[in-house]
Amino acid sequence: MFKEFKQFLLRGNVVDLAVGIVIGVAFGAVVTALVTDLVTPIIAALIGKPDFSGLSFTINRSEFLYGDFINVLIAFAAIAAAVFFFVVRPMNALTQRARKEPPVDPTTMKCPECLSEIPLDARRCAFCTSLVSQN
Repeated sequence: MFKEFKQFLLRGNVVDLAVGIVIGVAFGAVVTALVTDLVTPIIAALIGKPDFSGLSFTINRSEFLYGDFINVLIAFAAIAAAVFFFVVRPMNALTQRARKEPPVDPTTMKCPECLSEIPLDARRCAFCTSLVSQN
């Protein structure tokens, strides 16, 4: 049973997933610090409120901390933008380059009379029966 568990843990996709999660958490912490320490003060300089986390309102003695929510939304938008521009777009560009196939030699040509697709070796069009010159 221990051998199976060890084999499960050492499979490539489990290790890759664990590494991805750890890097994702670290990346999230970096972006959260960026938003808290740099972006929020810049926005606060424009709006005039230095820290969004203190924003709240009270209804029936229940306090709603919407300022924290604003900070989290800014952090989410920053993480989403970073992932899109630094991971998704480059990966899409790489896969699109890899998919490009070299141009293939044509096997058909257009009939000069009716513009139908006919084989290159044809001497007569199958659609309009006109003679086709061989180039």
